[in-house]
Amino acid sequence: MARTRKTALVAGATGVVGRSLLRQLVSDPDWEVIAVSRRAPDIEGDYRHIAADLLDPADVAAKLSRLSEVSHIFFSAYIEKPTWAEMVAPNMALLTNLMDALEPAAKDLQHVNLMHGTKWYGNHLGPFKTPAKETDPGHMPPNFYYDQQSFIVERQKGKGWTWSSARPHGICGFAIGNPMNLVMVLAVYATISKALGLPLRHPGSEANARALYNVTDSGLLARACVWMATEPAAANEPFNITNGDIFRWQDIWPAIADYFGMKIAQPQKIDLVQMMADKGPLWERLVKEHILQSIPYEQLVRWNYGNFVFTPEFDIISSTIKVKQFGFTEVQDSQEMFLRHFDELRAKRVIP
Repeated sequence: MARTRKTALVAGATGVVGRSLLRQLVSDPDWEVIAVSRRAPDIEGDYRHIAADLLDPADVAAKLSRLSEVSHIFFSAYIEKPTWAEMVAPNMALLTNLMDALEPAAKDLQHVNLMHGTKWYGNHLGPFKTPAKETDPGHMPPNFYYDQQSFIVERQKGKGWTWSSARPHGICGFAIGNPMNLVMVLAVYATISKALGLPLRHPGSEANARALYNVTDSGLLARACVWMATEPAAANEPFNITNGDIFRWQDIWPAIADYFGMKIAQPQKIDLVQMMADKGPLWERLVKEHILQSIPYEQLVRWNYGNFVFTPEFDIISSTIKVKQFGFTEVQDSQEMFLRHFDELRAKRVIP
């Protein structure tokens, strides 16, 4: 029996998640792929890129309203703002503009997959019930995750397509300028510490180093999203997606220190935004000495995300029982994952 080829549209194709989705989809002959982002992705493969500003409804309509072949939408576009209240309007506009332009044209649309996260449960506000389950109540809004999911649920009523949402945490992958990129925080922090002749220290408190944590590999996340979009049982459901293990940072740092050829010392809580702000000239010197990619330092890492990860003194754990019960059972060892991503950064000449 001939297989039906599907057409995926990846919105936000240059982010950590979008890049991994592109890489996953273009490797599968069952998919045709359209990448939507303001700048061209750096992923090799057979796909079409459409440069569009999802905040501009006229631009979106002009460029996407004739894409009748799209069967699956993977929505990973995201705009960061200083406060959660400020993030609602632009992040809703990204999704609304896309759906308004694309849905009327895509007569054979089958699925819309949304990218959310553990902030659904309020981990950015303080301690929350762990392990977090998809049935747990949300927190006091604003939270654009709630607005986006409510919008999609309402829009899907009576339609032939379905939706799903992924709730990862601590996404680990590679993308320049992405605000939530834990691998880059770790790699650049360690590289700069080594260049300064310092031992590797956990930059949070001792309580943060002891708290339980989980992360999500971007490749695993991409495969989970494709599974959600194509598995009938996953229709109209949210799923927590993590590597499946938990760890304490105090047990991970020795492996990171060993990878970078460093000694390790006790935790020393610092504000990464303030303490790393003046390291641009040092990074420029490292780029020249080691013939690295010439990536502007301010685009290399978002240190505020490092502060977000290394500030909480409570456990951050998501239950992945539901996704496993529904049929996606892939897991990864998080320590091995970090080292593998460091290898990729070295191979790409991002770090020495």
